[in-house]
Amino acid sequence: MRARFARNCAAQGHEAGTMWRMGDDSWSHPDPLPAGRLLRGVGVSPGRAAGPIARARPQAGPPPTAPDVAEDRVEHEAARVRRAARWVAATLRADAATVAGERRELLEATAQMAADPTLVTSAQELVRTQRTPPALAVWQAADQVIARFGEIGGYLAARARDVEDVRDRIVAHLSGRPVPGVPVHDHPFVLVALDLAPSETALLDPAKVLALVTAEGGPTSHTAILARDLGIPAVVGLGAAAAWDGELSEGRMLLVDGSAGTVEVDPSPESVEVAARPSEVRAPTGPGRTQDGHRVELLANIGDPSGAAEAAQAGAEGIGLFRTEFCFLDRTSEPSVAEQAEAYRQVLERFPHKKVVIRTLDAGSDKPLPFVTNARETNPALGLRGLRTARIAPQVLENQLAAIAEAGQGTDAEVWVMAPMVSTVTEAEDFVALCERHGLPQAGVMIEVPSAAMMAGQLLSRATFASLGTNDLIQYTLAADRQLGSLADLSDPWHPAVLRLIEASCQGGAQQGRPVGVCGEMAAAPALAVVLVGLGVTSLSMTPRALGDVAAVLSDTDFPTCLRLARLAADAETAEEARMRVRSELPVLRELGL
Repeated sequence: MRARFARNCAAQGHEAGTMWRMGDDSWSHPDPLPAGRLLRGVGVSPGRAAGPIARARPQAGPPPTAPDVAEDRVEHEAARVRRAARWVAATLRADAATVAGERRELLEATAQMAADPTLVTSAQELVRTQRTPPALAVWQAADQVIARFGEIGGYLAARARDVEDVRDRIVAHLSGRPVPGVPVHDHPFVLVALDLAPSETALLDPAKVLALVTAEGGPTSHTAILARDLGIPAVVGLGAAAAWDGELSEGRMLLVDGSAGTVEVDPSPESVEVAARPSEVRAPTGPGRTQDGHRVELLANIGDPSGAAEAAQAGAEGIGLFRTEFCFLDRTSEPSVAEQAEAYRQVLERFPHKKVVIRTLDAGSDKPLPFVTNARETNPALGLRGLRTARIAPQVLENQLAAIAEAGQGTDAEVWVMAPMVSTVTEAEDFVALCERHGLPQAGVMIEVPSAAMMAGQLLSRATFASLGTNDLIQYTLAADRQLGSLADLSDPWHPAVLRLIEASCQGGAQQGRPVGVCGEMAAAPALAVVLVGLGVTSLSMTPRALGDVAAVLSDTDFPTCLRLARLAADAETAEEARMRVRSELPVLRELGL
């Protein structure tokens, strides 16, 4: 893409390295972008939509210089910093209460960062010792935190965007300026941004945001996951092509194809009319199966009890991933066994005689908890997260399993429980034994790291099932943080290395006669669903919104075709080659607008 972009620049007499600049409130380009021009990025949420562009409010620059704080005002101004941070944290928590699932988790995680004393204490120190005005003090303190995160690298470097988000909110509150992010309009629009903070994406209103286009981000970023969850067509990771975004001016018409990963500027009236037609909301018409009857369970991912109703209404055959972090977030101590059991019971009662897979606490990495995780780990993504937290807080896991067992009593649901971040046979063995002591015989493991994929047969000689967490599997396989836009080309679920690890996992399951499902975002992509079934996956769990599309594509494809396309994809040399091979063999995708 970069090479093609450079050639286009050279043809017009420009240097690729000087194509774009960022002003106070917009990007700009010396030449107009021609009508009908097609930009290519990464399609991360299917569907087509057209509408006028609304530009996200960009991150503001540092606050303007101001006179030093008067000596007699130092403590007053220092107190303003703390009040502003508390206001931001409270606002984020209030926003979190209005949404559910992963959106709630992300907002609460950002609220935790706003409430963390590190940034506030550093800013107050600047006010007190150097008499720096509060807004500028917060900015400078945030710069220090971001620099430290960058030096440490890994997960913390990726969290720099969250620090910027919190900083911008606090500075805006102190300065009386609008918070950067999603604009407010009285008409629907296509949102164009360099990138969006997770907290901004979590609050998008599908009634107003017709589609989303970002220069940064990857297919497994929070922005992509949330767009799919909300049903908003989205293209991310335009990369070098984002230099053209200077001409994606406010009000100009844009057509976004989230399936093809394209963005068309000033599309024809006919194309706009087609894109404006309401898309069909499909629902499974029965148990998931291929055209020739090969059985594939179609399950739903949910993030809290409120998601169970949507999953049931969407036709889910059960729950393939019930994230339990909602019980623990924004707390300084763990919830009681009784409190947890009541929350879990609400979901189990929605699915009598059906499978409900409950994932034990996946703390760490992007979900730090003060009573479980160590906030000072230099690289939490490779540290004490998931099941590993039982090494330092074993009672938390014991209590959670007790709560799950208690919730299962008196309900007719099939209670399955699985541990995240399992990487060794010993971990699987210990977890299964612990579940058995709590009367939970269906004990499984998540396969999220290459070691688990390669040892799947041994793991499944202990565990009764496995579920592939493909978001993390992609990240760990390719050593590419899924939140970094600069690595979007690596964070690709179609990468043959990822597909081969999934195949190895399924082969391990087949050796032991154990089911291997997928509960990561790959399951929600209809073309990838065909490949996953061909690789040996027995169940697919996804956002409820995706169930109908996946069911429709599978029911149009026979199992031998799934096997053949899986081989074509896994034997490819690049992700793009794998994607093109498969999509070209599935005309049903075009027929369904996928």
